[in-house]
Amino acid sequence: MFRRRKKTKIAVIAAVFLLAIGAIVYKLADRYLIEHVEAVVEPNRATAQLTSANSSAAPAQSDDWNYEDANESVHIQKVQTGSGSDTITYYVADVTLSGSANLLTAFAKNEFGTNIVQNTSTIAADNDAVFAINGDYYGFRNDGVVIRGGKVYRDEPARDGLALLSDGTLQTYDEEETSSDELLAEGVTDTWSFGPILLQNGEAAGDFGSVKIDQNFGNRSIQDANPRTGIGMISPNHFLFIVVDGRSSGYSRGMTLAEFANLFKDLGATEAYNLDGGGSSTMYFMGRVVNDPLGKGNERSVSDILYIPKSA
Repeated sequence: MFRRRKKTKIAVIAAVFLLAIGAIVYKLADRYLIEHVEAVVEPNRATAQLTSANSSAAPAQSDDWNYEDANESVHIQKVQTGSGSDTITYYVADVTLSGSANLLTAFAKNEFGTNIVQNTSTIAADNDAVFAINGDYYGFRNDGVVIRGGKVYRDEPARDGLALLSDGTLQTYDEEETSSDELLAEGVTDTWSFGPILLQNGEAAGDFGSVKIDQNFGNRSIQDANPRTGIGMISPNHFLFIVVDGRSSGYSRGMTLAEFANLFKDLGATEAYNLDGGGSSTMYFMGRVVNDPLGKGNERSVSDILYIPKSA
């Protein structure tokens, strides 16, 4: 009788333990793996089918590193510095848009929510992009200000953000000090919530001594050498996109935040902002991934991209 009760007690304890473990696993999966769709989004075609005001304009010209038509130009340069373990490899895209062209954004699967992901190249191809980079991976977190295409999808101020205005200007701001209504009134069409801010008015925005973006599980400071993605503005509608490869000895160690900020400054940017990096850092151009994510050539799926559309 005593043995039977003891076995029953052990069975109950084991069952409770397994239920607790199951609950924890489900909670983690629900937070970081299971897709939660909050909105289905129509692809941004408003400016994706651009036509020249002059019907006799020359057709688009392109090669492996350049694209130019009547509305936009994209020029990409691969740069490698240092040697051995100090080698850094990065890619700079100099992009100029006319008044009729826009920098656009797209969500993975054309859905807004958490844990909804696709490769940067897949999202880019689905949106007929000439050029694209990964965005801020908004779907990994549940805070921040997310405005895309002039619509507010999330309004949970948490950090320094980046805003794109309808006149092609980039503007950095404090999410906790500027409301979404104020942003929209100023003509903001899109925002990103990652950071940190790299440059303001042509100068480094901080010493980047200790930077954490999220409070999520596994979060760590990001100021040391890492793969990076960033965007900068030289003047309205004249942008710099930089993707730095990293964590691959002999090919590229990555860049620190200070190095990244200085690179944008040296290239003439007045404003610059750090987007999601690490394995997410991806540059896409004319149907191919230009860089080498983590030195392995494998893209990490992300929740959003910034892209330049093809002209009609």
